[in-house]
Amino acid sequence: MTDQLVAAAYYVVPFFLVYGLYLRRYRRKQDINAAVFEESVESGMTSPPSLHPVVDTSLCIGCEACVHACPEFPAHNVLGVIRGKANLVSPTDCIGHGACKSACPVGAISLVFGTSERGVDIPEVSPDFETNIPGIYIAGELGGMGLIRNAVEQGRQAMDNLAENLTSAQGAIDVGIIGAGPAGLAATLAAQEKGLTYVTIERDALGGTVANFPRGKLVMTAPAQLPLYGQMMFKETQKEALIEFWREVADQTGINIHYRETLQHIEPAQDDSFLLQTDKNRYRVSSVLLALGRRGTPRTLDVPGEELEKVVYGVIDPAAYAGQHVCVVGGGDSALEAAHSIAEQPGTTVTLSYRSGAFSRAKRKNRDKVAQLAASGGLNVVMNSQVREIAAETIVLEMSTGEGRKTQTLRNDGVVICVGGILPTGFLKDIGINVETKYGTA
Repeated sequence: MTDQLVAAAYYVVPFFLVYGLYLRRYRRKQDINAAVFEESVESGMTSPPSLHPVVDTSLCIGCEACVHACPEFPAHNVLGVIRGKANLVSPTDCIGHGACKSACPVGAISLVFGTSERGVDIPEVSPDFETNIPGIYIAGELGGMGLIRNAVEQGRQAMDNLAENLTSAQGAIDVGIIGAGPAGLAATLAAQEKGLTYVTIERDALGGTVANFPRGKLVMTAPAQLPLYGQMMFKETQKEALIEFWREVADQTGINIHYRETLQHIEPAQDDSFLLQTDKNRYRVSSVLLALGRRGTPRTLDVPGEELEKVVYGVIDPAAYAGQHVCVVGGGDSALEAAHSIAEQPGTTVTLSYRSGAFSRAKRKNRDKVAQLAASGGLNVVMNSQVREIAAETIVLEMSTGEGRKTQTLRNDGVVICVGGILPTGFLKDIGINVETKYGTA
């Protein structure tokens, strides 16, 4: 009997030791996930930007399959298990991969747009990407798909469907493609591959939204098929490498894109074609593919001097500001990231101006970074302030204090305005496209 007990202990004790270590690690991970979620709530970052998972906790078994399937993991804790159930712990880091839904072994995850508190405007499109206006199609981020691979696939598929249903108006270009981001690039390649006549218009540079990412930003994507070229094999790369790859594709295939040209309006013509009015030209096309991003038009301050060349609405390369006096305006993550990245450049003097008294909608890591720089004198933070005037060598701030309002004139070489953007919803409605506001629905 004693020998049997010894033998049992030989196997049972190690089992319980291993199981105990597992439980300790499991609980520790859940504590970390709970802390990440609390930080998201504290900073007001609880609204996912696009497609995102909703977990049915009555079905979830807490297996973490969704956590590890997310392509953002482990760089971002988008999903995490708390009290034995999966949760979207960092909603604003979710960009709609959708891999979590496929990975769930019990079907506990649904993919939706918006939340019950905050709706997301999504244009209505058919399965072949056509809107309620025959001949006008939408693909990519504008339709709610933020993942690069999804945008590429949608651009290619939308052009396939457009070409199949195309009725060419006499003397008109076959298709007008608006945007040269991932969806617009794929659509342009597909149009050329099919021998269609096309005009592609991009208000900025090749890459669209991706081109405006900060320098060195890590880009997550997945292999995708580019018409005329073949497989795009990237999974994780820096923004610059991806943009350079797209430039090589454009050069090798000989596609034609009109850069620095902005679409102003679309109107129907009498022969079922469309007239595209840009800031440079007017085109008559038989069909339209809208591959616009969702970042919209940057919101302006509407103050004197905002038209000066030194005023920009985002930072691509902080090193370009070395040795300068810079003012960053805004209180969200983009403003705080711009301020501390520029402040870290040699010889800079950076002022961060925000109209409120607290950075309530910025992530803690950015708030902490700004607080550290402010405490060390590396960054001048001016709360409860607004820009009143921008001049060639100065900027005027108006501050609200306990004693009333006062103004301060600062030496200035550059202004970075990060106060959000105006989404293209109004533009879509103006041309007659139906837009639905999704409140946590598919």
